[in-house]
Amino acid sequence: MIAGRNWPIALVRDDIRNKFNLGEEKMISLPSNILLRVLGPCLLNLPERILDAAGTVRTAAAAMCESDGDGGCRNEGEALFLKILAMVTILVTGVMGVALPLLGKRLTCLRTDRGFFLIAKALAAGVILATAFVHILPDAMLVLQSECLPEIPWKRFPFGGFIAMFSAMATLVVDLLSTGFFERRHHKHASSSSLEDQDLDVEAGAESNGSQPKLHIVGMHAHAASHSHSHPQGLHGKELGFEHLGHAHSASFSDEDDEFARIRHIIISQVLELGIITHSIIIGLSLGVSQSPCTIRPLLGALSFHQFFEGFALGGCISQAGFKPLSVVIMAVFFAITTPGGIAIGIGISEVYNPKSVKALVVEGVFYSVSAGILVYMALVNLIAADFLSKRMRCDHRLQTLSLLSLFTGATLMSLLAFWV
Repeated sequence: MIAGRNWPIALVRDDIRNKFNLGEEKMISLPSNILLRVLGPCLLNLPERILDAAGTVRTAAAAMCESDGDGGCRNEGEALFLKILAMVTILVTGVMGVALPLLGKRLTCLRTDRGFFLIAKALAAGVILATAFVHILPDAMLVLQSECLPEIPWKRFPFGGFIAMFSAMATLVVDLLSTGFFERRHHKHASSSSLEDQDLDVEAGAESNGSQPKLHIVGMHAHAASHSHSHPQGLHGKELGFEHLGHAHSASFSDEDDEFARIRHIIISQVLELGIITHSIIIGLSLGVSQSPCTIRPLLGALSFHQFFEGFALGGCISQAGFKPLSVVIMAVFFAITTPGGIAIGIGISEVYNPKSVKALVVEGVFYSVSAGILVYMALVNLIAADFLSKRMRCDHRLQTLSLLSLFTGATLMSLLAFWV
């Protein structure tokens, strides 16, 4: 028996030789005889041809890894001009996108409690979701299975999807822990404030009634005093009755719901910005080190479109979170300068940076995968599900329909950009 990986080909070759040597071709019909005579020499050299082809592929892959990847479209002067133009364009569109929701308090149509804001936010959520699924995740999988990486382990396991999956689950853990932390801090602060208000009420009662302090039940009279409701005179004696008790509890629940919503928006805005920044740095760096105008030119429009709507979604979350003005400015500026900053860094290291090196490919692929997982989770859970499953959206069918159309439109438009970038 013939051993080795090419034993089927060797058997065919030996069989052909036997047929020719023993004259068995006379026993074969004429068409088969002609076919055998034509294919015989090719089959005899088939193993050598396969090995030559494999060697050619390996040589081409090695040459590709050693090249700069510009594909014969290298023009450093034009590329530098396009990079500077990209920095300015992406910076302007990013600032516009993140600033629109933040200025919504002065523009009626862009206020966070308006239907138009929810429709525009759904469009931005669709853009972010398509960015993760259609652009970032495929790039991560392609980079981590590059011909320039060792076969083991990178080509034996789909690391891109694996890292993205764990990134999404890690984002869930961060979301849960952050929500619990902010809730505990809020309840601790609320409890201390309630005790202080109670002490003030007891002191005030003692002063008004001489030496006997007027006792109050926490959460009932304190609530009435803090909100300064004007009740008729006859109802003052019933303030501990069921009517006022129900009012106090409903108002308390409403305040707690509002505070929980604000906490959620604080966490959403911070985690979303983390996911956006993670891939923005890599995108800017990749564009900055490229010397090919053919590569940079189509990225100008795509990245500007992508940056604007990502900024709009982030700005909406920041606006709903109710940050202090300084925090709002820091988060907005940090988002706006990330991609241009990545481009600037890429320009500075373009002469020494090799984008096809093993370290560069691994870092790029891992960053893309992590970013894809974060954005998938944030888009589906905290942007799309949070808005579409809200009571307002469920009760307003017209708003729900328009938001769905906006969501699909944003996802479709961002996906179509994959034809060019």
